[in-house]
Amino acid sequence: MSRAFVNEDQAAAQADQPVERRVSDQPNYVTVSGMRQLQQRVAELNALRAELQAQGDRADKQRLADAERDLRYFSARVQSAQVVPAATSNSKVQIGSRVTFADEQGQEHNVQLVGEDEADASRGLINWGSPLGRALLGASPGDEVLWRRPAGDQSIEVVAIAGDA
Repeated sequence: MSRAFVNEDQAAAQADQPVERRVSDQPNYVTVSGMRQLQQRVAELNALRAELQAQGDRADKQRLADAERDLRYFSARVQSAQVVPAATSNSKVQIGSRVTFADEQGQEHNVQLVGEDEADASRGLINWGSPLGRALLGASPGDEVLWRRPAGDQSIEVVAIAGDA
């Protein structure tokens, strides 16, 4: 058999494997709630993998490969997680803080700084390492900070801070 055919077979086999999920370079700070979510996700993925493996040859191979990839990712995230103490300060933004800030148009926004895997902007959960999170981290009420956005920098003012609820 020609070497070219062997390489094609290997390439075809690799095409069925899901692309590994990229692990962030930033420290994996998580809130207590974020750690529970990560652990729950690992438990769900372990159950899914066991269910698929029990199906033997009838199992959806792609779904099993995806579950195993996600299990590797979330297991690594649990292992690297650094749980931060609950945010209790009303005078300085910390991971876990709920923050009210005003933009340049005077419109107020409410967000909570959380870990990367817990972030969900549609629910106001902002990754502490994102441009907005980094702008707010360490700020106090009344501080104006520069939010470096891809759409252009914006000055925002911290209006209020509440601890993790």
